[in-house]
Amino acid sequence: MDAESPIGFHPLLAAWFGQTFGEPTEVQLRAWESIGSGAHTLIAAPTGSGKTLAALLPCLDRIVTGKAADGEVRGVKLLYITPLKALNNDIHHHVVGFIDQLERTAAETGLLWPGLTVGVRTGDTTQSTRASMLRQPPDVLVTTPESLYILLTSLKGRDMLRTVRHVIVDEIHDLAEGARGLHLSVSWSVSSFGAGIPHSVSACRRRKSRSSGWHVFSEAGSLRKQRAGTVRRWRKVAGRMKLKPEGAPDRTRP
Repeated sequence: MDAESPIGFHPLLAAWFGQTFGEPTEVQLRAWESIGSGAHTLIAAPTGSGKTLAALLPCLDRIVTGKAADGEVRGVKLLYITPLKALNNDIHHHVVGFIDQLERTAAETGLLWPGLTVGVRTGDTTQSTRASMLRQPPDVLVTTPESLYILLTSLKGRDMLRTVRHVIVDEIHDLAEGARGLHLSVSWSVSSFGAGIPHSVSACRRRKSRSSGWHVFSEAGSLRKQRAGTVRRWRKVAGRMKLKPEGAPDRTRP
């Protein structure tokens, strides 16, 4: 870790986090250590424990340090998948807010900052916005499992996602138990970036327990071997599924 950056991130990210939030939570420290090692990481923690930045900050750090080292590379670098369009837009606004704050911090401190862009793609996204996104892909794309599938069915959509190096799946406990999670697994397994992703991060809510209110699970290496044994079954099941059109409203569990 940098001497000037006690949390080991780009100096501007570290300065902004310190000014805005102070000390990181234990969940964040454990998650950053796991993600920084290149491991696939599952973060299970209650609301308010800092899961969003626990997953997001290391990925943003990789993006900006990559820009500083190699210059601008066209394409999405971080794919943020959420199950609900409402949550999707909420995450988008949060990330946009973070980026605006980072720009202000850069202006105030004079630290070098390559900048970050973010976009959102759901069934409600206008055609003009979708076209603009294909021409100028954002660094961070926030989307739903269904919209990801639509992107993967088009040549331009796949081209935009070829540069993805980090994937965050939010509220994975809501996805894993149903057909939408199965659908996402199929999209992931057949995508061009799925097998080559350095690491993925999943987050879910967890009720507080007497012993510990949170857990961070790590797994080094690739998940390719685990996926290989089930991909044929996923494809067969997906072929029989009646998948919801991209523009249809999302339904939440009662």
